[in-house]
Amino acid sequence: MAGASPGRAQAAGDSVAVALEPIPAKLNRPVHMTHAGDGSRRMFVVEKRGRIVIVQDGVAREKPFLDISQIVNSRGSEQGLLSVEFHPQYSTNGRFFIGHTDLDGSQVVAGYRVSADPDVADPASRKVVLSMPDPAPNHNGGLVLFGPDGYLWIGTGDGGGAGDQFRNSQNRQSLLGKMLRIDVDHGDPYAIPADNPFVNAPDTRPEIWAIGLRNPWRYSFDRATGDLYIADVGQNAYEEVNVRRAGTAGGENYGWPMMEGQHCFPIGQACDETGLVRPVAEYGRSAGLSITGGHVYRGRAIPQLVGRYIFGDFGTGRIWALDEPQPGAWRMVELLRSGRQISSFGEDEDGELYLVDYDDQRLYRFTARTS
Repeated sequence: MAGASPGRAQAAGDSVAVALEPIPAKLNRPVHMTHAGDGSRRMFVVEKRGRIVIVQDGVAREKPFLDISQIVNSRGSEQGLLSVEFHPQYSTNGRFFIGHTDLDGSQVVAGYRVSADPDVADPASRKVVLSMPDPAPNHNGGLVLFGPDGYLWIGTGDGGGAGDQFRNSQNRQSLLGKMLRIDVDHGDPYAIPADNPFVNAPDTRPEIWAIGLRNPWRYSFDRATGDLYIADVGQNAYEEVNVRRAGTAGGENYGWPMMEGQHCFPIGQACDETGLVRPVAEYGRSAGLSITGGHVYRGRAIPQLVGRYIFGDFGTGRIWALDEPQPGAWRMVELLRSGRQISSFGEDEDGELYLVDYDDQRLYRFTARTS
């Protein structure tokens, strides 16, 4: 919006008319949805208790693609099987990766392969890539995602508790409260990309791409630009969206626990903001309780949304579109008060957008509202 302060989202009144079309398949506490990029047009839905279910043509297959519920700790509200991601060459190598909490509560990334049956994974192919001890049951991050660079990106929570009480987010020897970037095509179980920002820093784990996150509950790469959008869950006052432009060298510090949103933490106290990256958007408790990150829309069904980042709030069900009509002037437009408990957003192979409803336990497809 013209006149908006650089780096701060503004409300605007040019909302796009959208609707949510329910998908018939009934699920069990879904928390993530994606596709395999293999032309099959299947959607893969992650259920918190430890299953990945295939949904095709609105129908959920009775037999799960993968069931690891016996080795998943899903007791805490933020624990469980949290994501699945398919290798960019999945159609030829059959590899995919998951993020989950194990029985000890650690944040785990593990790799698998599909079996001879394309609708069933091989549970015996499991190989742990990373296991990160976690001192509390909340703030587990859990999303694994391949970037346009072919590397696996991993968003981790700060270890839980309040106020980063375990002092992980700014601790460069800890993998918690970070954005990680690893090469799962080389090394055993992985290699470090040569251009990771801290690869030669003696006091920093080389897997780290960025620090200072609290609980990145969903992030995504823009299909068209490669820009990375990170939704970071706040504590008591503000939720935030951070943007990392494609081609930047990394090493960002997103500020937690010195800052919450664009404000010093604890709220009202002074802090040293030197070297910290401010979010491009935030909202307070009058708008929502817990941010759920989404995607920059690149589908065809809703032309007015193309190029806008769509995200929402788990607690209130409100959904916004975020864009940058002028450099540094970010605009945040409310699209819908959905009434849904938004655990995630997802894309199909065509880039069409879906909402994952944890409470109603189903998917909803974004469509243009005609009346």
